[in-house]
Amino acid sequence: MRCPFCGSENSRVIESRSSEEDSATRRRRECVNVECSKRFTTWERVELRPLVVVKKDKMREEFDRDKLYRGLQRACEKRPISADKLDEVVTHIEQSLRAEYEREVPSSAIGERVMEELRSIDGVAYVRFASVYRQFRDVETFAKEVLALMEKNVT
Repeated sequence: MRCPFCGSENSRVIESRSSEEDSATRRRRECVNVECSKRFTTWERVELRPLVVVKKDKMREEFDRDKLYRGLQRACEKRPISADKLDEVVTHIEQSLRAEYEREVPSSAIGERVMEELRSIDGVAYVRFASVYRQFRDVETFAKEVLALMEKNVT
């Protein structure tokens, strides 16, 4: 595996661990270049059939875990949510999509799943995501969503 820091072709595996319900292997590696010797993490995943996202305008693009992660990261910015938790959420969403959809998934299904996950993790992150996803146009719509969230948390 090529070192991302110095570009050396050689690295050694320090530790391997199965994770994500045994669907991936996490490997801690160390560059063998004496001048570098930095450590980094790689992931090994089974390559599954591509999942295609059908957007609102009917355009199609391949499902991208990293794009989903970045969206969650933006919603959770400056919130007490770990990167590991975000990885877990992305994995859970991807697995549920693959279980329900064979090849094509509407983008709305992804957005709704993200909202469900964020609602249970962090109310502020949920409202941030919802304001973009549902395209809030005014303060009243925003306030209604916050009140609905508060009602669900009370019951």
